[in-house]
Amino acid sequence: MRRGLIYGVFLAWAAICVLAGFVVADEDDITTGERLATLLRASRTVISGHQKLINDESLGKKDLTGQRVVNEALQIFAQRKGDSVSDQNFNPLDKQLFDAQVAAIKEVVDEHQSMIDMKGVGFKGFIPSTFGRLVNERFEEKVGDKAKMKVTAPEELIRNRKARPDDWEQRVIESNFLSPDWPKGKSFTEEVEVNSRQSFRMLIPEYYSASCLTCHGGPKGEVDVTGYPKEGKAEGDLAGAISITLFK
Repeated sequence: MRRGLIYGVFLAWAAICVLAGFVVADEDDITTGERLATLLRASRTVISGHQKLINDESLGKKDLTGQRVVNEALQIFAQRKGDSVSDQNFNPLDKQLFDAQVAAIKEVVDEHQSMIDMKGVGFKGFIPSTFGRLVNERFEEKVGDKAKMKVTAPEELIRNRKARPDDWEQRVIESNFLSPDWPKGKSFTEEVEVNSRQSFRMLIPEYYSASCLTCHGGPKGEVDVTGYPKEGKAEGDLAGAISITLFK
């Protein structure tokens, strides 16, 4: 009797979700999305931490190779996930996506070696946001039929048109991430159709850290080192979001 009641409640709840157009995200998809986001963030952290080296005009060859960045990113990944890559429970698709991301990181850094090693030039523009965009674009070239990644933001914070949010991303940012009631750091997941394909979508909010404020802090309107006006933001303000799509 009790089992039948519980089952009936579950069916009723599922029916409500379907009628509302909401599909519960699969836990495996959430794990995959979080893993990809963690590695992307780890690799950007490496590039951020090496900005002084990258922009040192007194040095030529800096030995900041793609493999070095990958190795350091995987170390940070392990620290943040609490276990190493070898301990991750990959299914075949997970492994393909993760390997594609690792390869994208390595290739992007290696392809910019001549610029990184350029002597006599200070600021080179190889900053975390640019690096992340290039990695995501290379990732899509490799596995775009299975997954896509992108870093987007509220419209007023967009500096590169390629990062503009689509309708779904804009809705989640405005309705959830910018709401004072939304728990800081909480991601949003949903199963929706993308280009007529059933897809898992995940949006993970990101916030300005102290190191971001060199370009995005104050005074508002002052031109930063990249040539864009500063947004006048503060540490902890919403900076953007990592958008992940897994096609079914």
